[in-house]
Amino acid sequence: MRTLILAALVALAAGSVLQTDLHTVTITKDTLVNLDIKSKQVLCMKLLNHILQPTIYDDIRDVARDFVLEDNLDKFLKVDVVHKFIDLFKMGLLPRGEVFVHTNELQLNQAIHVFKVLYFAKDFDTFIRTACFLRERINGGMFVYAFTCALFHRVDCQGIVIPPPYEIYPYFFVDSDVIHKAFTMKMSKAAKDPVVHDYFGIKVTDNNLVVIDWRKGVRHTLTEFDRTNYFTEDIDLNTYMYYLHMSYPFWMTDDAYGLQKERRGETYMYALQQLSARLRLERLSHKMCDLKMLDLNRPLKTGYWPKILLPNGEHMPVRRNNVMLVNDFNMKQKLVVDDIERIIREGILNGRIERRDGTIINLKKTEDFEYLARLLVGGIGIQNDDAKVIHITNMIKNLVTYGTYNLNKYTYIPTALDLYSTCLRDPLYWKIIKRIIDHGVLFKSLLPKYTKQELDFPGVKVENVMTDKLVTFMDEYDLDMTNALHLDHTEIKNKRSDMIYVARTRRLNNQPFKVNIDVMSDKAVDAVVRVFIGPKFDCMGRLLSVNDKRLDMVEIDSFLYKLETGKNTIVRDSLEMHGIIDDRIWTRRLMGEQVGVAHTVDKMVDSYWYKTRIGMSHRLLLPLGTHGGLLLQMFVIVTPVRTGTLLPTIDLGVMKDRRVCRWAACIDTMPLGFPFDREVDVTTWHTRNMKFADVLVYYKDMALANVVKDTDLSDMIMKRDDLTYLDTDMLVRWSYRDVMMMSADKMTRM
Repeated sequence: MRTLILAALVALAAGSVLQTDLHTVTITKDTLVNLDIKSKQVLCMKLLNHILQPTIYDDIRDVARDFVLEDNLDKFLKVDVVHKFIDLFKMGLLPRGEVFVHTNELQLNQAIHVFKVLYFAKDFDTFIRTACFLRERINGGMFVYAFTCALFHRVDCQGIVIPPPYEIYPYFFVDSDVIHKAFTMKMSKAAKDPVVHDYFGIKVTDNNLVVIDWRKGVRHTLTEFDRTNYFTEDIDLNTYMYYLHMSYPFWMTDDAYGLQKERRGETYMYALQQLSARLRLERLSHKMCDLKMLDLNRPLKTGYWPKILLPNGEHMPVRRNNVMLVNDFNMKQKLVVDDIERIIREGILNGRIERRDGTIINLKKTEDFEYLARLLVGGIGIQNDDAKVIHITNMIKNLVTYGTYNLNKYTYIPTALDLYSTCLRDPLYWKIIKRIIDHGVLFKSLLPKYTKQELDFPGVKVENVMTDKLVTFMDEYDLDMTNALHLDHTEIKNKRSDMIYVARTRRLNNQPFKVNIDVMSDKAVDAVVRVFIGPKFDCMGRLLSVNDKRLDMVEIDSFLYKLETGKNTIVRDSLEMHGIIDDRIWTRRLMGEQVGVAHTVDKMVDSYWYKTRIGMSHRLLLPLGTHGGLLLQMFVIVTPVRTGTLLPTIDLGVMKDRRVCRWAACIDTMPLGFPFDREVDVTTWHTRNMKFADVLVYYKDMALANVVKDTDLSDMIMKRDDLTYLDTDMLVRWSYRDVMMMSADKMTRM
């Protein structure tokens, strides 16, 4: 009763109401009490809106002006954290307007102190006021990083949905030519020039919506890798990588954060392995062989053209083909990387690694893989400092980046490797992943193979596995990139942009499908069902053995199921598979704005809550496939629920609360990737509770879906210099005169 009265007094005193109405949630001078999840969500969204400028909201600006950290030390769980930040703030942080770089040691150290101030706030009221204070004083990119990380880890922020990173920072997801066109439209107030608009694919609707076609522009291609850039540059795939880091920051080692109770290292390592396997399937769709791991002693044949314009006006550097990665500026880093990798591999072979403080990390048993993974991807400190961790992935990234001679300067220009929101775009990062995964493969190769008792499920038989027709296609999606453009005085006064700027892109998608699994059981029992999809043949058409393809099997679903006595028919819808998320709703819709635009998901806000923060988009479950059908294999295994302890400190409930349950991490304690994580003993492999089934993945060209079957397409060809051939606007009909001129030109060159 007292709480309700206080809430009413707050509303009366401030003249604004704390309701679930998305338009009326503001931060008052009095203590914020009785806030529901939607109200918290709106406050967080307001803080992240137009991050490149000072806030446009009066309430945030007022709190930022009136809230003083030194006067509120009693509202933080750790006072020394606040003192440390204040000292650092007085010395000077990363200037506003500079690009915050995730792997820059100096900038990251500052961001960690910002995170700690937010994380150790006693309650949500202190947290949100501290965020307002920081929002107006520190670098925008650093604020987004620390604020997002705090939201992911604070208990009172569970369930809050924030704008996806591609809406907060469109610069890192949208090609530079599209950003430039948006600036042109902004400066000209979208003045209509039919010829120019048609050429550049720009449409201005009656409701002040500017749609810019992403495909209309120069194709930037350097290597064959660019054939799969529709996948590696997918906004949801890169969001997945960014959120994976937010869920398990490599620098977060303190027990106070609770991450020591999670399977963090194993989850992160398995995520990298699954990403690598998923790319393998995509490359098979194009009859391309697998990428090789990074070799620092040889020239890197694969260059990369990021096509990214940074918020400060600089362009993300281009890496040419056939470049030597090791030079005079990074030779010392190369020696450090070699030494640490040698120590790790020797530790795997010897079964132990000794840390600087004399403690021993054992690497002998199955459960020790968690410690090895934390050594490889972060989580085990080498000193009493969060930022001082062994993170070989980051060390290699810093080694091969262009800014090795300028790593600790504010004027650092990042490459695609330097940001978690862009690293998957670069083929070099996939080669680094391969190298990191190999350390884990070495460890698993020294473990005993799974016995028949570990693989089998007595009394349970998988009789049949069937799927609907698996069909993929390229559809259109409109990305709201309005936050990339600065607001003028009138727009700031109106609290919104006069126009909404949208980048229309093409993306991989698949038709919803169902997997039907028939299981016979002689008893009622709880079971874990794992579903994988992987290759049957390699890029040269050779049949793959189980051991050849086990690391290329992609786990698309894993779930608990209560088997009944007799026949069980399990039906899994692709949209409801574990760890799979639907399209993210435009933040404008969550904020209550009515937006008239096609190709966006229109759902009720009340029913829109993500099943997991680090889920994979349902669109990316299947590889592109081929017109005639790409032959793959689906694998299903049903096993008993194993509740043995993986590590003494692991608490599966913590991961459930934080919504970071991927694969079977919160279901049982078998290693992630089971049964493909270890080398297979073919003499004991085939048991009744598992089954392979051949499946075909068809690619459907939607542009030609309605073409009459007997239409002659023999003279429809692709431009020879275009590797992004999935763009059907590049499909052109050549006349007889064009062919003759091309033939004459060829004869002349001969």
